[in-house]
Amino acid sequence: MHVFVTGGTGTVGSAVVPELLAAGHTVLALARSDKSARALTDAGARVLRGELADLDVLRAGAAQCDGAINLAFGTDYSTEEALARSVAEESAALAALGEELLGSDRPIVTVSGTPWVPGRVATEGDPLPIEGPVGGRGRSVAALLELASHGVRSAAVRLPRTVHDQGKGGFAGLLTDQARRTGVAGYPGDGTQRWPAVHARDAAVLFRLVLESAPAGTAWHAVADEGDRVRDIAAVIGRRLGLPVDSVPPESFGPFGPIFALDQPATSAHTREVLGWRPTRPSLIEDLENLRP
Repeated sequence: MHVFVTGGTGTVGSAVVPELLAAGHTVLALARSDKSARALTDAGARVLRGELADLDVLRAGAAQCDGAINLAFGTDYSTEEALARSVAEESAALAALGEELLGSDRPIVTVSGTPWVPGRVATEGDPLPIEGPVGGRGRSVAALLELASHGVRSAAVRLPRTVHDQGKGGFAGLLTDQARRTGVAGYPGDGTQRWPAVHARDAAVLFRLVLESAPAGTAWHAVADEGDRVRDIAAVIGRRLGLPVDSVPPESFGPFGPIFALDQPATSAHTREVLGWRPTRPSLIEDLENLRP
């Protein structure tokens, strides 16, 4: 299969591209910079220059491929306005890609987050939130999945709060970055809330499996660790960086503060049973041992 990939040099994308190539697929990847283009070319992909906001470029990429994987998302989470811009940009991109694939029966796999359900572990059958800081993302993913009735084999891979590799990435990565800036490995609240996690290379395998075989209109969970307590995550970060560990106000984490404070474990039991996905890489707590001061 010839696959169009956006976000191919991020934490997840840099694992997805080689996973696809190793499985015999070919890749056309969106690149917005010379640095990204070189990395993608070195990995063995063809490059299409452009940005996620270039909707005509996205349509052209999808038009010449057998399927698509959308992984691109903004990197500025400093304010609610910046996060909202990234959500809006992603929503427009998904709409453009889906429109290009209408009636083709070709697959498109997009990324979203695992939902949170008060009082229990979230499953693949739970809906994504459509309100709050990332509610727009839930609405755009739902719209893409609804294209299953219009000849698009659309699917979503829901990533947990932390997708990691060599101790970097996801919510745990944001905790690490803040710890380096502030000198304290902080966690919101009492730290008993749980965050699910997955290694990037395990997640990449699931993206490939979903692209190859998932039915239209379905959602899957790339969850390896059902839920690590946030204060346990912070404790490893503090020890590895030689910093004190302490509770800090949720608002210290900007627009993600309310999300950081939630207990949000998730399961991938259905995904493993149906698609045969088996994560084999190190857990988050194990992988954080790779952090260096």
